[in-house]
Amino acid sequence: VQLVESGGGLVQAGGSLRLSCAASGRTFSSSYPMGWFRQAPGKERDFVAAISSSGASTYYTDSVKGRFTISRDNTKNTVYLQMNSLKPEDTALYYCATTRTTTWALRISGGEYDYWGQGTQVTVSS
Repeated sequence: VQLVESGGGLVQAGGSLRLSCAASGRTFSSSYPMGWFRQAPGKERDFVAAISSSGASTYYTDSVKGRFTISRDNTKNTVYLQMNSLKPEDTALYYCATTRTTTWALRISGGEYDYWGQGTQVTVSS
C-alpha cells in the first residue's frame, strides 16, 4: 500500500491549504478508513481527523473542529484535508494513514493505523 501526500506549503495565518493523499497498491482502496496526523518539531505525532470508507463518518481533534474538513473521493482513491483559518500552531508535518481492516472505528492512536505516507510540510507564519 502506498500513500502519497501533497498540497503542503507556506501560508500566512488565517489562510487555507488543501492536502491530498493518494492511495494505491491494493484492491478497493476506497473500502478502508483513512486518517490524518501531524507532527510538529520536537513533539509527538498527533491525531487530526479520520474518515470512514464511505465518507459518512468523520471525526476531528478538538483543536481543528470548525476549521478543518476531511473528505474523500473514492473514484480517485484520494482523501483530502481542507484546512481553513490556519494558525501558527498548525505548523507541522502532516501524514495520512490507513488500516488493514475495512471496519470503521474511532481510531485516534497512530498505532491503530498500518500504512503511512511520507508526509507533507505545512508552515503557517504569523
